[in-house]
Order: sequence, then structure tokens, then C-alpha cells
Amino acid sequence: MKKALIIGITGQDAYYLSKLLISKNYKVYGVIRGQNNPKLPLIEKELPEVELIEGDLLDETSLTRALSKAEPEEVYNLGAITFVKYSFDNPVLTGNVTGLGVVRLLELIRTINPKIKYFQPSSAEMYGNAIETPQSETTLFNPQSPYAIAKVFAYQTTKFYREAFGIFACNGILFNHESPRRGLEFVTRKISNGVARIALGKQKVLILGNIEAKRDWGFAKDYVEAMFLMMQHPNPDDYVIATNEAHSVKEFLDLAFKFVGIKKWSKYVIANDPRYIRPLDVPCLIGNNVKARKKLGWTSKTTFKQLVEIIVKNDLEIEKDSVALSQECKNSSKLI
Repeated sequence: MKKALIIGITGQDAYYLSKLLISKNYKVYGVIRGQNNPKLPLIEKELPEVELIEGDLLDETSLTRALSKAEPEEVYNLGAITFVKYSFDNPVLTGNVTGLGVVRLLELIRTINPKIKYFQPSSAEMYGNAIETPQSETTLFNPQSPYAIAKVFAYQTTKFYREAFGIFACNGILFNHESPRRGLEFVTRKISNGVARIALGKQKVLILGNIEAKRDWGFAKDYVEAMFLMMQHPNPDDYVIATNEAHSVKEFLDLAFKFVGIKKWSKYVIANDPRYIRPLDVPCLIGNNVKARKKLGWTSKTTFKQLVEIIVKNDLEIEKDSVALSQECKNSSKLI
């Protein structure tokens, strides 16, 4: 039985990757930060097969302990500070976790067991105001945020350990990928949750930033399959993982509102709120996944419309359940 270690087990990608690896008869270990992590009960409930190990990308000793305990053939480093806007307010912490955390991990792999395969999730944000569209593996990086700068550092570090020390280390340049498990701080879940609440009469308006911004959006469940395929390929390499399509936030809004039966949605949305505008914004990112299709046989299976509907449907169910629970509590209180 192969063994895999996933750093950052509480994230959306880690959930889908764990499910995929378990289905392929892997023993999966997951690194979780802090004994009192609020997500611990949920992870234990939803991923009971995963053996949890406490660890932190800031703490070399904990990473050593995790590698020694798991003795993995494969390491997937899905731990990072991933919210771009947060990185502007916390650039030092972002650099330390998202950038230097990769050096700590790769150096430990080099010294403990250089035969371990390593996956690094790079980001389309590294391209920033890209010099060409669509962006491929050869497009020059032009990062526009502390998060993106840290990701470029991590990308180059991964490539360096592959070329200098012969580590099987891959960069997956992941364009935006979403799911019902995405955090509410991200615009896709903010929209899906807000639209669901508006449809149920629980919220009046949705306040957003730049709704003209365009992104290449895919489904996280599809993208973890690409991660796995990279690690099974005979040779380590770097790949763009994307859908080859760009859609605006406005298009996302249109599909989300249509799904709940609202065609004219402008009165429910306040756009360009300065609180949600980045100091340096990135207007459009779209990936070229030709290399992944040719060398890995990978392609995105879920359309943009399907993705929006999956996320909105999930939030509708969550909000309907909360309405039902609230009503049940009210009815119970009347009986007391």
C-alpha cells in the first residue's frame, strides 16, 4: 500500500485529493495545524480514514515528525495562506508560510528521504498582469500581490530542488478552482452563499468588488486528478492546470441568479466596493492546458455552468436546512 502525506488537510483540495487517493488504495496522512483547530471535528467526521498529524509549515520540527511518522512515497503540499487580499495586510506571514515553508519541506525531504515525490500547488496569480494570453508554462511571471510573490518563490524553489538535487518535484500551476468546500471569503462562495440567501429572503444585497474581472474557473475535484497524474508520470515536470476558458465575475453572478430563478439581479448587487478592491488588481487570467492534455491525458470535465450550479445548489441546501432548523426551534419553544 502506497502512503501519501498531505500538508494542509483542512482545505478544499485536500478533501478531494484524500478521497481520490483512498479510492486508489493509498494510506493517507494529513497534517493539521494546532491541536485545537476548529476544523478538526469536521475532518475526523468526513475523512475518518486519514491519519492526522499535528504540524505547521512554520515549524521544522513538526514537519520532521510528520515525515518520519508517515514515511510517505508522495507529499502533497496543500498548506499555504491562500487568500490574496489577506496577503496585502500580512505580507511577512504570507512569505514565511507560502514561500519559506516550501524550502523547509523540500530540504527535509532531501535530507530524510530524497526518493519522496513532491507536489507543489503553484498559482495562476504568479502571472499577474500577464504579458500574453492565454498563459502557459513558458509565460513570464509578473506577480501583483505578496501572495503571488511568495508563490513564485515556492515555484522556483521546487524547480531548483528538482534540477539541483534530483528530487521528483512537480509544480502544478493551478488556475482558479472552486467547489462547495471553498471558504466564504472567496468571491465564488460569497456569491453562491449570498444568492442562496437572497433567494430565500434571508439577505437583501450582495456587496462585491470588481465584477468585470475575469478568471479561468474549474472544479477542484477535477484539478486534484491532475495533481495525482503528475505524481504518477515517469518524469517530474511543471504543468498549467486550467479549463482554457475565462469568465467574468458578472457571468458567475448571472448564472448563479438564474439558477435560483432571478433573471434581473442588478438591484441585489453593489459592485466596486473599495473594501473588496485589491491595491493591484489582475484583470484577466486564462490558462493554456495543452501540455497537461498531451502529456498527462488530463482535461477539465466540469463546465463553468455546471460548476456554478454545483456550488449554488449546495448553498441553497445549507440555507434551507438552517431555515428549517430555525423554524423547528421556534415551534419547540412554543411547546415549552
